[in-house]
Amino acid sequence: MTKIALVVSDVDGTLVTHDKRLTDTAKAAVKKLEDAGIGFTITSSRPPVGMRILVKPLGITLPIGPFNGSSMVDGDLKPIVQHLIPESATKRAIEVLEDHGVDIWIFTNDEWVIKRDDGKYVPHERDTIQHEAVMVDDFSPYLAKACKIVGASSDFPLLERCEGVMQKALGDTAVAVRSQNYYLDITPPNQNKGTFVQAMAQRLGISLEAIATIGDMRNDLPMFKVSGMSIAMGNASDDVKSQATDVTTSNEEEGFAGAVEMILKRNAGR
Repeated sequence: MTKIALVVSDVDGTLVTHDKRLTDTAKAAVKKLEDAGIGFTITSSRPPVGMRILVKPLGITLPIGPFNGSSMVDGDLKPIVQHLIPESATKRAIEVLEDHGVDIWIFTNDEWVIKRDDGKYVPHERDTIQHEAVMVDDFSPYLAKACKIVGASSDFPLLERCEGVMQKALGDTAVAVRSQNYYLDITPPNQNKGTFVQAMAQRLGISLEAIATIGDMRNDLPMFKVSGMSIAMGNASDDVKSQATDVTTSNEEEGFAGAVEMILKRNAGR
């Protein structure tokens, strides 16, 4: 069995608690990986600025993967690799979201653009990424530089239906998948957390079998599929759990630290 040399973790629902706290136990678990000579980095649907707050507390020195892994940035949030959504796909995605009555956000590499503050998910996102949104009347100036579009809604079944419609409408011109029950992410085509993991393997000169991934949502499945070890959180759906090699406890029960212990035991041959 190949020993794990790199761990790639999702953030929300995995590394942090529901109220977005990075616990001391989680920080200690990352330190254990470092002490064991195992690399660690994160990939998330968050924009780069929303991941910055985790880099220093966790001592991350490797590139990180914002926008569901469709970009790769360094610790100063400077793009190493950046992909954009084709402008035609951006326009079509906005049309579909408008048809469903879903709130629309556009993220560029360094800006978060909205047309209204819904009083619920805008404050939630602001607290999560610790960054203010730019309020605009017209999305036109941002259509050609969109790294991610988000449809936000408290109507979870509606957003699930919208996800299916969006996938059919966009085809292979963009990736549409929910990162939370209340967020539908549209990101650049042919890029996902799996391609980020593959890029990290190539960058570090290690095999995919030597990488462990940890996550909780369907947007984590692409990295599960390419990594040698995949660990689903206890708060993940049964479908996500069924596609992982292992399952830990929930993010409210220090499941990330539990996943790290699984990885260390595997490397120790126990």
